[in-house]
Amino acid sequence: MKRRHDMPFGAQLESDGAVRFRLWAPAAREVALCLDDGSVLPMARPGAGWHELVTRRARAGTRYRYRIDGTLEVPDPASRFNPEDVHGASQVIDPGDYEWADAAWLGRPWEEALVYELHVGAFGVCGSYAGVRARLDHLVRLGVTAIELMPLADFPGRCNWGYDGVLPFAPDATYGDPKALKDLVCAAHRRGLMVLLDVVYSHFGPEGNHLPRYAPQFFSQRRRTPWGPAIDFDGPHSAVVRAFTVHNALYWLEEYHFDGLRLDAVHAIVDRTRPDILEEIAAAVHAGPARHRCVHLVLEGEGNASRYLRPQGGYVAQWNDNSHQALHVLLTGERAGHDRGSADRPAARLARSLATGHAGQGDAPHHRGARRRDEPGGALAPGAFVAFLQNHDQVGNRAFGERLVSLAEPRALRAALAVLLLAPSPPLLFMGEEFGADTPFLFFCDFPAALGAAVHAGRCKALARSAGCADPKARAAIPHPNDRASFERSRLRWESLGRPGHAAWLRYYTRLIALRRRQIVPRLAGSRGGDAGFSVVGPTALAVDWRLGGQARLALVANLGAECARGVVRPAGQLLFATGEDAAARLAAGTLSPWSAAWFLDEDAAAGAP
Repeated sequence: MKRRHDMPFGAQLESDGAVRFRLWAPAAREVALCLDDGSVLPMARPGAGWHELVTRRARAGTRYRYRIDGTLEVPDPASRFNPEDVHGASQVIDPGDYEWADAAWLGRPWEEALVYELHVGAFGVCGSYAGVRARLDHLVRLGVTAIELMPLADFPGRCNWGYDGVLPFAPDATYGDPKALKDLVCAAHRRGLMVLLDVVYSHFGPEGNHLPRYAPQFFSQRRRTPWGPAIDFDGPHSAVVRAFTVHNALYWLEEYHFDGLRLDAVHAIVDRTRPDILEEIAAAVHAGPARHRCVHLVLEGEGNASRYLRPQGGYVAQWNDNSHQALHVLLTGERAGHDRGSADRPAARLARSLATGHAGQGDAPHHRGARRRDEPGGALAPGAFVAFLQNHDQVGNRAFGERLVSLAEPRALRAALAVLLLAPSPPLLFMGEEFGADTPFLFFCDFPAALGAAVHAGRCKALARSAGCADPKARAAIPHPNDRASFERSRLRWESLGRPGHAAWLRYYTRLIALRRRQIVPRLAGSRGGDAGFSVVGPTALAVDWRLGGQARLALVANLGAECARGVVRPAGQLLFATGEDAAARLAAGTLSPWSAAWFLDEDAAAGAP
């Protein structure tokens, strides 16, 4: 089977063997196509800022650039591959060269999702797509059902988180060529694994973005993001900008057969049109690839915009930062750098976010000067909220990239994992946490020296109020992101799997995930929102219950603190799991041990319902 997504821009192989090149460059007087054989071919100007050429001088494998106004040579912003990094020549790619072997793959329903986020460069031994392939069987044995790749769009240099991409259609050559990426997706599908891709539609990176030189209309003159100029989705030239973005989403899903996309930092996208760009992407995906297989769109954003969360025609879920922040405060005692509500009332915030997704639910701000956040989401099913203890942001945006295994007591972490992995919401794991990896995950990049120094200085300033960084001497020790050692220290050490402590963590994760697969996942289909209940028992203890599909009731009682909790009521139903051997006896007495969690399943809940 061959797969290809046709685009109205970039380099497209025609059926007769010619190649059509098309570039939107409204600020350019003239554009020429420069081929790797030395040819310089003038491009026609059909109007509306477009420059195009159809030629037989190019073929699959040909490298090319565009020459703007006789002097500036740039890669194709719609390049399918840039073998020599973001400033180098683009390469014509024939998607039909790859024979897919996963024709029977139709994806998996979202209720089966257990997501494993990874950075391709730091995950595998060789820092490549092949390195990820080599560890897929490990993930299958763990019980993972979906891997989520941090962004692959071509970024400058040898290493980067991926959020500084500047060629959105070109998978970065550091990890391998397009065939190697397709091999990874195919290998994952053979093992029953979904593959999700993290994409960035709010901004371009600061190095290698040539669009402002010949298409400044691509960016807003009125708005900025924390990472640079905002992409202009609602200006006078936004039709082209929107098409570029929608095609990018469809390209990854169709040409690379990804099973879904996670859209990063959507709160930084401003679009006053209706439908807005997020709605337009969702409509195009559901009218296209999602008609024939399971395709999942996930959001990440600070605003908790519930209006987008519609499994039919919208987004299936969003990342739940509320539950993470509350759990982090409870586990570590750290309050700096976290939402004030989570820091002040972590158990209450956690209970509410577990039950209803958003801790705020559109309530008025709890302190003066704060803005109202969180659209009401209590009617949404638990599957609409991806839960996690750690991810690239929450680990990597710490000054020293520490993981929770280095910050929390083991018994505290075990209790939190029991909460995470058995709750109805789809859990997300960050690479290596399943075996208690103690390698940091630092912020790393490979910018030119001056830009790298500026990034480091800005980062140190931003981290001044974070845990452990108030002292200038501490900030002086923050690893430099441009230092190659920052990347090398962030790579997983797979040899740790053979050590007893790490093996014990892996057994614990695997046990909980297997229990989730047996007892929780089969009951998630048909789950509805709106009828979950929650309460708080003292400063660190909480109780939450959910009605699952088939009317079964799932209940949690947990004490995420160092003191015994009293006044706890044992939920109805069968005890599924408890972190302590004496949990049943203690609950009978109305108490919960420090750092403990117990789960109950009541199959007869429907019988007692009014």
